[in-house]
Amino acid sequence: MIRFAVRLSLAGGREAAARLVVIGAAVALGVGMLLATLAGMNAVDAQNQRYAWLNTAVAPASADPAAEPMWWLIREDYHDGDSIGRVEVAATGPDAPVPPGIPRLPGPGEYYVSPALGELLRATPAAQLADRFPGHQVGTIGRAALPSPDSLLIVIGRTPADLEPLGARKVTQIMTTSPDGCPRGCYVGINRDGMALVLSIVAAALLFPVLIFIGTATRLAATRREQRFAAMRLVGATPRQISVISAVESVLAAAVGTAVGFGLFLAVRPALAAIPFTGERFFAADLSLTLTDVLAVALGIPLGAVVASWLALRRVQISPLGVARRVTPKPPRAWRLIPLVAGLVELAYFVGRRPPTTNGQLTAYLSGFLLILTGLVLAGPWLTMVGARLLAGRASRPATLIAGRRLADNPRAGFRSVSGLIVALFVTSVATGIITTYVANRGEPRTDSVAATSLTMWFPPEDGPAPTADQIPAGLGTIPGVRSVTLVHANPVDEPPPMEMRGTPAGVDAYRSWWPSVITCAELDRLAVFGACPAGARVAAVADDLIGERAWDLTNDSYVWPAADLDPAQVDRQPIRSVVVNTTSRAAFEQARTMLINAFPANGFPASIAEWESNSARLMVQFQQLANVVMLASLPIAGCSLAVSVAGGLSDRKRPFSMLRLTGVRLRTLRRVVALETVVPLLTVAVLAIGMGFLAAHLFLRAQLDYTLLAPKPSFYLMVVGGLAVSLGIVASTLPLLRRLTGPETARND
Repeated sequence: MIRFAVRLSLAGGREAAARLVVIGAAVALGVGMLLATLAGMNAVDAQNQRYAWLNTAVAPASADPAAEPMWWLIREDYHDGDSIGRVEVAATGPDAPVPPGIPRLPGPGEYYVSPALGELLRATPAAQLADRFPGHQVGTIGRAALPSPDSLLIVIGRTPADLEPLGARKVTQIMTTSPDGCPRGCYVGINRDGMALVLSIVAAALLFPVLIFIGTATRLAATRREQRFAAMRLVGATPRQISVISAVESVLAAAVGTAVGFGLFLAVRPALAAIPFTGERFFAADLSLTLTDVLAVALGIPLGAVVASWLALRRVQISPLGVARRVTPKPPRAWRLIPLVAGLVELAYFVGRRPPTTNGQLTAYLSGFLLILTGLVLAGPWLTMVGARLLAGRASRPATLIAGRRLADNPRAGFRSVSGLIVALFVTSVATGIITTYVANRGEPRTDSVAATSLTMWFPPEDGPAPTADQIPAGLGTIPGVRSVTLVHANPVDEPPPMEMRGTPAGVDAYRSWWPSVITCAELDRLAVFGACPAGARVAAVADDLIGERAWDLTNDSYVWPAADLDPAQVDRQPIRSVVVNTTSRAAFEQARTMLINAFPANGFPASIAEWESNSARLMVQFQQLANVVMLASLPIAGCSLAVSVAGGLSDRKRPFSMLRLTGVRLRTLRRVVALETVVPLLTVAVLAIGMGFLAAHLFLRAQLDYTLLAPKPSFYLMVVGGLAVSLGIVASTLPLLRRLTGPETARND
């Protein structure tokens, strides 16, 4: 029977071949996306493992009592907004541990650099970067120590006398524990669970339309298949044999699609590796698959295709006398709206009641989002029925009436073909709304803002005595492109009065703060770009970097600082809290940074507010790109599902349509019927999913961040409109079939 089923599937004519090709293509897309997601999770683990050695400062002591220690210090430097990992080491003996990627510990005056940093050093003037690193390069850090091809890392050799005053630690072994499993406070690495959650959502959003595509393809020419199976029953085939034939057809298509999917994954793997959704690119080899992954996909997908085929044809009851009579299904009920409403109520409840813990917030918000998404999928058929009845009730043309009545009779079928869009558009709308609003409020400031052009060197009291004015490098002011060099002094108030922070509810003392530094109003007026004093004040209380919370507004340069109760003559007598260098060019910015690092090597390295904010903003932008990928990939897939659904519907209804043509109905009227049956559910789902996504994003932003949803950029709407246009174009390509399928010869009685 299996051999007969294989022959029937492969030699069943053009219709059977088309069905196999469509199902195989759908499976290939699903397999490729699933493999990409699994490989992405493996790549995150591989990248995280190569971050491990950078956490050596918290490595446990070696089990070998004879192990020789080394001094270890890791600090973060920046260049042009990019983070540089600066590791400084000093051996205490010949058997001191050696980090991966280098053959030996560098001696004093030597250093190893990553390939990306080596290229940057060669392309950048020494005064802007290389002069920060004492000594000369003796080698390149190997791939075993590089989380990414773009990693900027340097391992500098020093003496114990150099490192001990800088707060270095003695270690006896290199850390090998992945940061996500580090029990002692590893701070360099990736939140693996968070990335796995993001990738899982992306996978679900991509796979759901593909599964719908597979199910739709399985239903292709369902009526003709039922007739064929009925004929087999009449000549003696059993229901079990019919099931075997149907399963073999699905397995053949799924097997071919699975093989093509593996090839598709291998073909796009280099492009996937270039997507920096963890903040850095992957090595292509990191996007690997385990044996378990391969077996699970290679065996599970064909099995899933068989299940999908069975579910798609589960209502087909074949008897020896033919196909069972079809009846109009029961209409969906309004109870399907309950999960949707419950999800919205849950998110609304937490506005002003934000859970205090991270786990509590994840539980509250994710459950709300899942309820809304589930509610959209459940409520889709009911909403389609309501829309179809409104369409039929207001119909003024035959095509509108026929389309509305058909959708109202079987809204589940009308919604099923476009339900794959629900997940994609909802996920994309939520991500776009949240990310757009977050970046607008807390993202990277504009490049001409003082938060981007100003460099700050801090001297916190816990780091020791503050420098004197004579110790500040005099050459800072002579660097071409440096606009000003400002010394900010400590605020001498012992018990500072609280000041309201932005967005803090009145009376909440726990969220109040005070500005720890002072500057004369005459100096503020001279600088002009760092805000102003209130009327009548002579000294202002300011942030160490002269920016403070203004960065939350992407630096409002007209900010007015509060007055400080201090005489201007006393300001210069207070300890220096920071040096703020305002520049007009990146070259001046980096040269000033190099000069400050060399002048104060024991302090934290200088940086700008924009560099701090850029890391989170960059990651958010990567998530936005993933959301865009979900939408751009899902809309054409949904269009293919629609096209297959339309083609199958035309094949199943060709005789009724032929009879209508014989009675005088024009071909364009029939095309309008088919178009309306497709366009109405598609646009309804798109509007509903996007609207619910933006509403959910707004409720989350209000609850978690006290932000109001901002309108996405026009590019989002262009992508939605473009994707829908592509989907409709794919559907339109099937309409010419109507003329060929509804000719007079089709209307004759057999």
